[in-house]
Amino acid sequence: MLSDKDKESIQGAYRQFLNGRELKARYGQKLMIAAIARGLGGIERNGAGERDHGKTDGEHICVVEAGTGTGKTVSYLLAAIPLAISHGKTLVVSTATVALQEQIIYKDLPELIRHSGLKFDVSLAKGRGRYLCLSKLDQLLTELTSSGVGTSLALYEDEKPQVDEVGIKLYREMADQLATGSWDGDRDNWKDTIEPEDWSRVTTDHRQCSGRRCPHVSSCSFFRARERLGKSQVIVANHDLLLADLALGGGAILPAPEESIYVLDEAHHLPDKALNHFAQHSRVGATTNWLDQANKNLGQLLSEIGDGGELDRAGEDLPGLFTSAKQKLEMAWPLLEDLCDFDQDRARSGKGNGGQGYGGQSSRHRFEGGEVPESLMQLAEQLREDFDELEALLGKMVQSAQRMMEDAHSPVPVVDLERWYPILGGWHGRAEANLELWANYSRVDTGSVPHARWVTLVDWGGSFDFEVCSSPILAGKTLDYGLWRRCYGAVLTSATLTALGRFDRLKMRAGTPDNASYEVVPSPFDFSRATLRVPKDAVEANNADLHTSAVIDALPEILDGVDGGALVLFASRRQMETVYESLPGTWRNRILMQGQQSRQQLLDSHRHSVDNGGRSVLFGLASFAEGLDLPGDYCQHVVIAKLPFAVPDDPIEAALAEWIEVKGGNPFMQITVPDAALKLVQACGRLLRTESDTGTITLLDRRIVTKRYGRAMLDSLPPFRREIG
Repeated sequence: MLSDKDKESIQGAYRQFLNGRELKARYGQKLMIAAIARGLGGIERNGAGERDHGKTDGEHICVVEAGTGTGKTVSYLLAAIPLAISHGKTLVVSTATVALQEQIIYKDLPELIRHSGLKFDVSLAKGRGRYLCLSKLDQLLTELTSSGVGTSLALYEDEKPQVDEVGIKLYREMADQLATGSWDGDRDNWKDTIEPEDWSRVTTDHRQCSGRRCPHVSSCSFFRARERLGKSQVIVANHDLLLADLALGGGAILPAPEESIYVLDEAHHLPDKALNHFAQHSRVGATTNWLDQANKNLGQLLSEIGDGGELDRAGEDLPGLFTSAKQKLEMAWPLLEDLCDFDQDRARSGKGNGGQGYGGQSSRHRFEGGEVPESLMQLAEQLREDFDELEALLGKMVQSAQRMMEDAHSPVPVVDLERWYPILGGWHGRAEANLELWANYSRVDTGSVPHARWVTLVDWGGSFDFEVCSSPILAGKTLDYGLWRRCYGAVLTSATLTALGRFDRLKMRAGTPDNASYEVVPSPFDFSRATLRVPKDAVEANNADLHTSAVIDALPEILDGVDGGALVLFASRRQMETVYESLPGTWRNRILMQGQQSRQQLLDSHRHSVDNGGRSVLFGLASFAEGLDLPGDYCQHVVIAKLPFAVPDDPIEAALAEWIEVKGGNPFMQITVPDAALKLVQACGRLLRTESDTGTITLLDRRIVTKRYGRAMLDSLPPFRREIG
């Protein structure tokens, strides 16, 4: 139960914050603060200050859907920070996007500290990949100086292109700015955008990092940032970093779950991000090349850091295993060609997958039910055995290298160990990833929820490669065991957590307990200031050609009366481009279409046009239906071309639908419709961004009226004024 002391601390901080900002309390915000305070304040503890698992089975989880304009960030910070301090836990705020992460750390938290009277230390948490590795930069500049422009650095980055003069200049400038203290090694604080391939050469991961053994550790940007985390009562992270920490067992990067209260903002993204983290994949051709390259470099490695002991003994067995694994992967190539029906010409053209670079159904083969053919399962078992031995031997070599780096009397020069340790770590990581994948392919699923397994034909330098993949079809079990059961407390929040007015979709995908607290708090917006229209002549979008023609005919009249900005959302790039090309030139001149420029450039051009009294229409796809903030005149009309049903070519979603059907369920009503309903709410949410906004939403898909599921989706939307033709 929430103590009187904690209650007064929260209420006092809220009053002081409102007075300091000269704001009035919002009804929904007060409800959200109260819901979080009840949930976290009611956690029962044992004598050691730990959560009593026997008494709070799921009740330590608080789920709050809060509509746009509620002030979610202030609500959860004001409620959770005093309780985290009172209970001696660390508050970890995790977001889905860098933009929100930066808003919280640079705007919301400073305002809270300034106006609430609460005192606490804050840190921003990022993964190793956001920080420069001094050891890699030093090695890179040394090699570039000795080898000159054009070195391929194949020993380190066997699949990366050559470094040119621009790259050399960049790396030297990085070294200079680090030396003068004008840059801290954080990628996000560099003055310009750094291309991924340039950054990848000078960053590292936990496999390649020698940690406290590195001679650069006292100047390491990552470890300096890590030290600050240990002293902070509030840490702002992101879902990817949180999931990476859980994958390492929890407590490796962030505080241990048992010592943390989590606030998961934009929580509707967590299940998909979790699936990405716990999926497994490996490319057959690229891995074959790596095994060959590693075998060629092994002799040089042993000659430079051989210790005459365990490292050498493990290294002696590697050539045979490298060769054996390579030979088996070479056997996998014709087997996959035989098992999978691929259209290489279609894959090369990029058709069938929304223009994403290679084909959709024609360049992807999914094994129905996740069941792998016996021939592939047998080969996978042989590959599992080889990679199991490879992973064990490389693990021993990594440990030997670590011991030598700690030994002041090591016979191996530190400079050589520094050079080879990241390579050994990289080899070990690749062996482990392949071990996990092929072990997954070598066994039959025994759990209640199967895996999705598929092979994708990918473009590989003008040729093709097979990417073999596996993923759980739901992240719920993983999140349940790794996060919900372990954490001291957690708050999940977003403007879109329900689908069709229920939390069932979130429970299924995120695994949140049934007896967690679930709340919906209202937005302060007056939704009657917006009108939802379904024109009488709108057609059902399941007839693609007829629907596209109807959209082309309808758009000029719909948008003609818009004096400022408008947003038109499409479900497919093909339809968007067809509509754009079919409109009169006078209309195309005012349309900014996604893909013509970067997202930021499009938005800047749109705002500039509206600011100068012009008309501007944004054409966008699904990514423009969420997170786009265009208040006031920037968006007076949102047009939604069709109900946002997902294209049924995602192998995980297809496997999930298959599993539900086998269990006697209805995948369309249990997955497709709730997913589309949630996306429709997000799309409609682009219109009203402030309490003074007005405007119109026009839906050009008659199914919202004619289909039974359409009515359910319509009723799950906010209470806009309706004009249903």
